[in-house]
Amino acid sequence: MNPARHVAIIMDGNGRWAERRGLPRLYGHERGADAVRRTVTAARKLGLQALTLYAFSEQNWGRPSVEVHHLMSLMRAYLRREREELQRNGVRLRLIGDRGRLPPEVLRELDATLAATAGNTAMVLTLAVSYGGREDIVQATRRIAAAALAGKIAPDAIDEGSVAAALTTHDLPPVDLVVRTSGEQRLSNFLLWEAAYAELHFTPLLWPDFGEEPLRAALESYNQRQRRFGLVGQAG
Repeated sequence: MNPARHVAIIMDGNGRWAERRGLPRLYGHERGADAVRRTVTAARKLGLQALTLYAFSEQNWGRPSVEVHHLMSLMRAYLRREREELQRNGVRLRLIGDRGRLPPEVLRELDATLAATAGNTAMVLTLAVSYGGREDIVQATRRIAAAALAGKIAPDAIDEGSVAAALTTHDLPPVDLVVRTSGEQRLSNFLLWEAAYAELHFTPLLWPDFGEEPLRAALESYNQRQRRFGLVGQAG
């Protein structure tokens, strides 16, 4: 099997990590930010071309306002604090999701980091923020429909490639591996189209405990599998 190029991670379990220690849920999110830093560094060290992190879903806006505000503050701090580190390590930052819902102070730090890292080529770090897989497919469908109405594409010419090209992930390598922490075993509206043939890895670790060794273990598990893409595999 070829080594994984693109790993996507559902970062789950910050609140439970804190609650098990008798701490406020917000503290768990702070420790989760530390895990993001460790994991990005590890992904670069292990030679990944792309890492996509599910940072904040479209549905997360329904959480208590205090928690949402804290998550947005952590995101702003992360973007400001890690900008130089991303630049030193040649990591280019991308965003997928509805940026129109993000607070202005987060957008300022986001745009500054996007601009500072735009020329980097060692690895692409994509943050899925205010993101939903279904929502992204709906937006892609609208773009394709508009192109069809404008006569730019014939309806019978629309194929899988057309849809993939209209998604916000169109310029990323195919997703090889989706990792979810906390023991939950579902995609939770994350990269639904892109994960169609991805390998899945579920770990009981809560996100604040994630880092290089768990990522390495996930990649080793991936390397032991045979990817068939609906075809017949080689006999072992």
